[in-house]
Parts: sequence; structure tokens; C-alpha cells
Amino acid sequence: MRAADLAAATPQTRDRYVDLLRVASLGTVVLGHWLMAAVTRGDDGRVEVGNLLAERPGLQILTWALQIMPVFFFVGGFSHALSYRSLRRGTPDAQVYSAFLRARLQRLLRPTVVFIGVWGAAALVLQLAGDGGGLLDVSLRLVAQPLWFIGIYLAMVAFTPPLLKLHEGYGWGAFAGLAAAVALVDVLRFALGVPYVEFLNFAFVWLAIHQLGFLRADGRLTKPYVLAGTGLASAALLVAYGPYPLSMVGMPGEKISNMAPPTLALLCHGLWLVGAVELLRAPAARWLERPRVWRAVVVTNGISMTAFLWHLSAMLGVYGALLALDVPLPEPATGAWWAQVPVRIALAAALTAVLVAAFRGFERPAVQSDGFGRRESSRSSGAYSGPAAALGVTLALFGVLGLSMVGFGGLLEGRTALVIAVHVTAPAAVGMTLAGWLLVERVGCSRPRQARERASHVGEL
Repeated sequence: MRAADLAAATPQTRDRYVDLLRVASLGTVVLGHWLMAAVTRGDDGRVEVGNLLAERPGLQILTWALQIMPVFFFVGGFSHALSYRSLRRGTPDAQVYSAFLRARLQRLLRPTVVFIGVWGAAALVLQLAGDGGGLLDVSLRLVAQPLWFIGIYLAMVAFTPPLLKLHEGYGWGAFAGLAAAVALVDVLRFALGVPYVEFLNFAFVWLAIHQLGFLRADGRLTKPYVLAGTGLASAALLVAYGPYPLSMVGMPGEKISNMAPPTLALLCHGLWLVGAVELLRAPAARWLERPRVWRAVVVTNGISMTAFLWHLSAMLGVYGALLALDVPLPEPATGAWWAQVPVRIALAAALTAVLVAAFRGFERPAVQSDGFGRRESSRSSGAYSGPAAALGVTLALFGVLGLSMVGFGGLLEGRTALVIAVHVTAPAAVGMTLAGWLLVERVGCSRPRQARERASHVGEL
């Protein structure tokens, strides 16, 4: 369906605000990346990519508004709860998990695999040709970094069934248990110096935020002002009196980051953001009743993942063009630098639009395709579909996380990244992502058509 037709056919029962939050959260991340990047060329001609917030630490307070990724994971929990419950009502038990994974991951993994394929091929050609240096080497590393988000989101999807069951049994208690686990990890890390324990919070923090989405789906976030106030006050106290830095995103060279691994301060930051956006729910819902506004949200939702994947490529392409044209690049945060910001952002947006036009087709879910160009059959995929789907999402998770850490520049250099105690090279990461995607596509393609279509339209556009 065209976006205009889909917008016109939207049922009155749909929670349009959730779709707006999905678009707004990704859009804020994109804008933040474009704004924070500070590319300079020294007197020796060497190109360096810095961070505006590292150059001007006083601006790090802006991350308390711009670090909005917790909202995306919150929205994901809401959508995953609706989708999984819908599938449970129309799919054989043996196929529910694989069907759920494929329904939720089509629009995530397909554009991601294409992105990895294009950049991987480009990196391979450049390395074989002996080209490189300057901004190009930096680009091969930086463009892969947003893939960490894809990896974390894959984990959210994979853990939805058991955590949803936990939520249905304990409600707020399930969230409290995860929050307590986050606090315990930080105590073990900072007070007792237990090594490596901090990496557990990659799961606990984001799963706790995800759990808030389940509560939202059941209408149990009834006092968002309490959530916002408690979260904001707790985050402020932790930063003021604890070992936590001010910035809610990672800073170059810092010994402690609130982001990698996530901390209790980041969880509190997420609580305040979730409470804040819930307080805006009623006026935003009225605004979304306007046909033009809702149509814009539908259109943007249809390209949001593609834009997210390619926005850093566009930004670095703009800087590359400026360097090639010998346009002066001022020192970050100076008057001349700020004067260039609107122009750079406009050019990055335009180039992102070109890339979206080229690759947006891969973000559309193929309702009647099994991922290999064949029509899906009604034949059951058997009792092994669930374990096979779990293996597929695990491979994809390790692949994209590894690639986000090692980058595309290490394809022929043997560089490795440590992902959950496993050393992963760039070629292995690419291979695992591809194998995981194909496995998820294949084992989930045989669910009944009625359940498939319902899962494709519940909780997302």
C-alpha cells in the first residue's frame, strides 16, 4: 500500500503517538550525530574527526534531551507486546517464535544486510586497490558504529517472549527486578571492583526500558509525572554524587561512560524521558488527528531505518566534498563553525534523501516472499523452527555488534573485536549477519498468511 492509502486506512484504535515517538527518536539521534561531528584539518593536512561535546564539555547537558534512544526501546517494547500477543492467537505454538522474529525483523535486518553489503564491498575494493588515508579510513570505522543499536534491538526482539511472560506474571515487579540488577551490577563494578561485570548492563538497562513498553501496552503507566520526576532527580543525584559523568552519550577518552556499558544513571535518564514523552501524549494525539500530520508520520516511518543506517555516510560524504573543494573547516564551537552548521546539516539531509531513495525498497516487508523471491507456502516449518530462529537472531546479533566495534576497515587486516567473550573479525561478522538473516527469513516464512499479515501490521507501519 502507498503511504497515503495506509494513512487513510488507519483504524481509530491505533495508537498514533507511538509511531510519532519512533520517528522522533530516530530523527533526534540523526540530528545529534550531524551536530556533534567536528571534522578538522590540521596544518600538516591530517584530517581528524572530533566531537563537539568533547571540545565544549559545558554542552554535554544537551545529551539529557538529545540522548533519546531509551524512547525507541520503550516504543519497541510496546510494539513487540502487541505483535507477539497477536501471533499467539493465530499461529501454531511451534511456529510462534520464528514467526514473531521474522515479522519484527524484516524491516530491520533487510536494510541492514544491504548496508553492510554495500559498505563491505566498497571497503574491500578500496583495500585491494591500496587506497585509503585521511577521512576515508575514519569513515570505514565510523559508519559501522550505529550498528550497535541494531544489535541491541535484536536482543530486545529475541528476549520478548520470556520477558513478556515475566511481565504478565509480575507487572511492575518484573521491571523492578531488572532495575535492581542494574544497580547491583554498578555496585559490584564501582564499589567492589569486580572485573567485566559491567557488561551485563548492556542487557539489564535496555531490557528494563523495554519492559516499560510492556507496561505501556497494558495501560499501566498511569502516573508519568512520577516516572519523569523520579528519573530526573535520581539521574541528577547520581551524576552529582556518584562516579557517573554528565554526558549521557560516550565521550572520546573518558574512563567511565554512561553509554558503553550502560549505567544506572542512564536507566534513570530513560525513566525521565519515558515519563516526559508520556506527559505529552494527549496534546500530541490531538495533533496527529490532522490528516497531513499523520500522513507525514506514515511516510517517515516507512523510511526511518534506511535513513538511520545511511545518515553517517551522508554526513561524512558532505565533509569529504568540503575537503576536496578546499572549503575551510573552522575550529569546533567557534562562530565560523556554528555559521557552517545549517549548511552542513542541509547538505547531509539532502544526501541522506538520495541514499534513502536508492535503498528504501529494502525496508518494505515482503508479505508474500520468503526472502529468496519465492512465494511462501503454508507448509509447516516443523518443531525446529523456534530453535533455528533463535540461532539465526544470535548469529545476526554477534555479527552486527562485532562489525560496529571493528568497522569495515579491518576486512583484510585481521582486526578483532571482543563480543561477549568471543573474538570476532570483520569478515566473520559479515558472514554471521548474513547467515543469521537468511536463517530467520527461511524458518519464519511458512506461518499461515492471516497471522503473517496481522503480525506485519500490528505495532508498526
